[in-house]
Amino acid sequence: TGAQQSATVANPASGASSDLLPHFQLEPEDVYIVKNKAVSLACRATPATQIYFKCNGEWVHQGDHVTQHSTDRSTGLPVMEVSIEVTRQQVEKIFGLEEYWCQCVAWSSSGTTKSQKAFVRIAYLRKNFEQEPTAREVSIEQGIVLPCRPPEGIPPAEVEWLRNEELVDPELDANVYVTPEHSLVLRQARLADTANYTCVAKNIVARRRSASAAITVYVNGGWSTWTQWSGCSTSCGRGWQKRSRTCTNPTPLNGGAFCEGQNVQKTACTTLCPVDGAWSEWSKWSECGAECTHWRSRECSEPAPRNGGRDCHGPELDTRNCTSELCTHAAPGAEDVALYVGLVAVAVCLVLLLLVGVLVYCRKKGGLDADVADSSILTAGFQPVSIKPSKADNPSLLTIQPDLSTTTMTYQGSLCQRQDGPAKLQLPNGHLLSPLGAGRHTLHHSSPAAEGADFVARLSTQSYFRSLPRGTNNMAYGTFNFLGGRLMIPNTGISLLIPPDAIPRGKIYEVYLTLHKQEEVRLPLAGCQTLLSPIVSCGPPGVLLTRPAILAMGHCVEASAENWSIRLKKQSCEGTWEDVLQLGAEPCTELYYCQLEAQACYVFTEQLGRFALVGESLSMAASKRLKLVLFAPAACPSLEYNIRVYCLSDTQDVLKEVIQLEKQLGGQLIGAPRVLHFKDSYHNLRLSIHDMPSSLWKSKLLASYQEIPFYHIWSGLQPFLHCTFTLERLSTSTCELACKIWVWQVEGDGQSFTVNFNIAKDTRFSDWLVPEEVGTPALVGPSAFKIPFLIRQKIISSLDPPGTRGADWRTLAQKLNLDSHLSFFASKASPTAMILNLWEARHFPNGNLSQLAAAVAEVGKQDGALFSEAEC
Repeated sequence: TGAQQSATVANPASGASSDLLPHFQLEPEDVYIVKNKAVSLACRATPATQIYFKCNGEWVHQGDHVTQHSTDRSTGLPVMEVSIEVTRQQVEKIFGLEEYWCQCVAWSSSGTTKSQKAFVRIAYLRKNFEQEPTAREVSIEQGIVLPCRPPEGIPPAEVEWLRNEELVDPELDANVYVTPEHSLVLRQARLADTANYTCVAKNIVARRRSASAAITVYVNGGWSTWTQWSGCSTSCGRGWQKRSRTCTNPTPLNGGAFCEGQNVQKTACTTLCPVDGAWSEWSKWSECGAECTHWRSRECSEPAPRNGGRDCHGPELDTRNCTSELCTHAAPGAEDVALYVGLVAVAVCLVLLLLVGVLVYCRKKGGLDADVADSSILTAGFQPVSIKPSKADNPSLLTIQPDLSTTTMTYQGSLCQRQDGPAKLQLPNGHLLSPLGAGRHTLHHSSPAAEGADFVARLSTQSYFRSLPRGTNNMAYGTFNFLGGRLMIPNTGISLLIPPDAIPRGKIYEVYLTLHKQEEVRLPLAGCQTLLSPIVSCGPPGVLLTRPAILAMGHCVEASAENWSIRLKKQSCEGTWEDVLQLGAEPCTELYYCQLEAQACYVFTEQLGRFALVGESLSMAASKRLKLVLFAPAACPSLEYNIRVYCLSDTQDVLKEVIQLEKQLGGQLIGAPRVLHFKDSYHNLRLSIHDMPSSLWKSKLLASYQEIPFYHIWSGLQPFLHCTFTLERLSTSTCELACKIWVWQVEGDGQSFTVNFNIAKDTRFSDWLVPEEVGTPALVGPSAFKIPFLIRQKIISSLDPPGTRGADWRTLAQKLNLDSHLSFFASKASPTAMILNLWEARHFPNGNLSQLAAAVAEVGKQDGALFSEAEC
């Protein structure tokens, strides 16, 4: 057969259509055999009478050729096309000796032409990479080179890179390029380059992936510039001043190094002490002048005020009538006699009126004890005090007739002292107290729920309305007169107590109390300052109060004098925030005072406005309380499941907002909230998840932990900071989740949550919602106070005057553990009223009247006449 084939090739058929040499229109090309699939080689020539393939120097059998004849339309010359198939077995016969190749040979009457050689190779790609990328931690702006040597293969593998499973395209990112050796180069590392990187090699046979390399780009902390030196800590004598800087230029991220050195510098300072001025002695009287007057003077010079001291109070010139030869003396006539008689008659009338008033007062005071003893509101706590039992038919018990002479009060004048023009605040007719009968009565605010919109509508006409939050969710309001009352915002710990007689008699005020969200009010903070309380407004501003109201609100500070400088801030009419009180220091004004307790503060203020508590840390040991709360979806229709960890300031108002937010998201509470003490160490807060069954769940978190930057938490201006852990269950039948979540501050305290619950269980929001506070947002009159009005007045009148053996208001303050505020109480007209008001603010509505009664009774034992019946 071979000899026959050779003869055929050596003697091609005659009758060629032209004398041209064959020209190949199509030549065979290199091909790869994938797995066991045969490959096809083809060639086409014109003019050609015969075409045959020769592979590795041997002619391919004629029967293996597939031949097609046609004519070239443009030239009319004959065209011949031949193809053959090559199998894997044919190639493997010579594999290792030399490469398998094939070539076309075409004949015409003029001779032969050979095509190019086409190589046939078996394609493959090995599994193992010769070099894989490795995980690295690099500083920001540092260059990164991730090497990758793909597996051996034919044809050679192409390489591409994935960042978090997304293709890296150097044409779209100028910061990235791939070297000819397939290494990925990041010219300058950016925070966004923190990711998992994978090298992918592929050819026509397979696609291989390297192990992922986690690249973490960290940022080393840098100090900000120093702040200006603060004012001297004392207004008189030797003190200290300080300046601070923060590790925020930049803030350490992703495990970067914290700034080295101190964040606070202190230096000694001396301030000249203010000297108050004092009057000199009066001069001698001048001679009597022509107008029958003479005068004397004095000077504010012993000493003169200096260094900011106060000026002398009182007149510096004294003038009196006198007589001398310069004055004209006329003899008294009939008109003078009538004048003298009239003056005597007026004096007699005044004396009679005074006597009548004294008699009425004595009668009321004598009958007071019977009313006090008949009241059961104070329980048995006041029974040991010597008070006479009441008459059963006494119809006037606790019957307080309000002053109805004025039902509408118009506050006319400037609400803020620096406004250009006068403004009028119309307070329309409000609900006043009706006459009370015998027995106990509770007075509630008369406005129905629908009046909330009316109140806001009336408020919107005022100039200060634009700074108040919209809606009534975080607002309480009421109409008050001289009997006082109380406003409360439920579930926030925020209330406003208006004591009796704080509003002048004959006046009626519409008062509001509102809670601001941090994004609604801009409170500038500098240096180490941090917001410690909610921002609360009470108003309207400019209202005159004759006694301090008490604003109660929560805080999140672990207070200590050596670690904190805490200030009460109030927003002025111009919108700037001013320090009105520094806690622990001597108050510079009697308008404000603050009682700071473990979790709440009570602000005494005679001027309503917008308040906030701001702290400045004095050492790295200063700490705030954070409340850590975990939420997760109540239902899980997909494989993914999210656990949200909130890091909140430890105040009730923030927890209430998060609860309302999660209620809208359909979340459920996981476990009880925890408290974490967050220190001013400039270290971030880290969160991680552990002990999760890998056979049922897997975490989609790329790093081993998440971080919340220090300053985001410390400022207190971002209330709902949280991290989300995204988990994936491996089967839809998995309903149980058990794991641990750790929350800790680097080089500080930490807390762990043990999570163990069923995600298929229907947990209704009401099952874990914080219970509503008992009571209404507005209480008017006696219903707003635990102590009955008449008993309160009796205690005040008995303890305000200095008592024998110290049985007065000072002893009551000591027994109620309020003796650290004696100087403030003593500065008020009624110290006892201040003590009782603070007790009402601290203990409403669950205060123990028996304990208060026992304290008052102990004071009474020191003075037997404390509650004895007054006799006229």
